[in-house]
Amino acid sequence: MKTRVNILIASLLLVCSALMAQEKVVVDSTGYIVKVGDMAPDFSMQLTDGKTVTLSELRGKVVMLQFTASWCGVCRKEMPFIEKDIWQKHRADDDFALFGIDRDEPLEKVKAFAKSTRVTYPLGLDPGADIFARYALRQSGITRNVLIDKTGRIVMLTRLYNPEEFAALVRKIDEMLSE
Repeated sequence: MKTRVNILIASLLLVCSALMAQEKVVVDSTGYIVKVGDMAPDFSMQLTDGKTVTLSELRGKVVMLQFTASWCGVCRKEMPFIEKDIWQKHRADDDFALFGIDRDEPLEKVKAFAKSTRVTYPLGLDPGADIFARYALRQSGITRNVLIDKTGRIVMLTRLYNPEEFAALVRKIDEMLSE
């Protein structure tokens, strides 16, 4: 009995030690757990065309991630602006990549969503919102945009659709691609 208690105590001490060693998650007022200047958390995702994209393989490019879903009214409002003011303007630029990341919806629903919003930029699947949870609290809302520089660092984070903030995002992308 004494041996089992000692093993239990030792196990608890290991668990406590491991928990104390973990970094505390800092959440901003919009639910982001990443911040400007952080390395963007890596992930792989399947696109609606069946291809797989891994963020770290896009180093050397300016990357914009848009977290979205078909049920998000604000996303539907913002997506035509992303299409027109960002994607159509820069899609031929080899130094730029843009991906909509659809939160927790099946392939056919995401394809229908792209068709209904008339966006032509690539959409990826995020089953279980696991990619989203690397950037923001899982229970936080969308739409969100994450702008990543050529070295893989986050340079801008947006939440919801605000015309002034969106214009600043467009200017930042233009600036980064002109360097």
